Amino acid sequence: MTPLDPRALRTAFGTFMTGVTVVTAHDNDGAPLGFTANSFTSVSLDPPMVLVCLASTSRNYDALVTADGFAVNILTENQIEISNTFARPVEDRFATVKWHNGPQGSPILDGVSSWFDCSMHKTVDAGDHVILIGQVEAFDANSTPGLGYARGAYVTPSTAAEALEHSPNLIVSALIEKDGHVLLVDDGNGGLALPECVVEGQGASAAIKTLISSTGLQAQPGFVYSVFEDLDRKRQHISFLCQTAEGEPSKGVFVPLTGSALDDMTDPAILTMLERFAAESVLGNYGVYFGDQKSGEVRAVT
Repeated sequence: MTPLDPRALRTAFGTFMTGVTVVTAHDNDGAPLGFTANSFTSVSLDPPMVLVCLASTSRNYDALVTADGFAVNILTENQIEISNTFARPVEDRFATVKWHNGPQGSPILDGVSSWFDCSMHKTVDAGDHVILIGQVEAFDANSTPGLGYARGAYVTPSTAAEALEHSPNLIVSALIEKDGHVLLVDDGNGGLALPECVVEGQGASAAIKTLISSTGLQAQPGFVYSVFEDLDRKRQHISFLCQTAEGEPSKGVFVPLTGSALDDMTDPAILTMLERFAAESVLGNYGVYFGDQKSGEVRAVT
């Protein structure tokens, strides 16, 4: 379980805010209950609070508004069936999943990307919904890619990469962040760059995993953070935002995202991306850049 450190919480909030979640609690008889939701967001870092929205017509309404607390489980990209199970009118949604009680007492699903176990701070009526505001009492997060949902379909880091992996002259780069620092490597010309490689015939999904492995770090690709056309090199570029565990890289060095640490970046497009990442990390609100190396747009994902 991760300590309630503000930086760790900010990272967890920002990384998983776009994911599909399963909200869980216990009813008055102690039986577990839960539902799939994507209306989940952070409210406060000090004290740490989150909110979820529940329809007033939900069969879980009475139990949840009187519950002592609830948990928010962020699903991984391979837990689509769990999302479907908790979205359907199934009699026993917990029959086919493994779970345990969290430190605060709410059900925590096994294998999720992140979870937040909350005490109930307040409920607020809002039209045909009620807003459940919980104070985070315990949480845990890992680097496993989360499951997203947009325009009626599930979205995963793998499918996002596969949609572009057959493009010719495709480059992938790894934006590997740890504790407010980002991994940079020697670009061969006296400057610094993100770890990157040409995809060639292996596909983007395989390329980013190989690239991360070459750094010697235990990390996994998260969501696609930037997609742009490098007009100078006549190549497409995909940058994955990654989280890493503790450890030292076998090549490159972690540098802070502040001050003059990025002055040796030789690629202006990547420098601009890192400056955006530094600004977004402060609030934990991230976007995805689409365009070329000179101009484009950032589409919010939180």
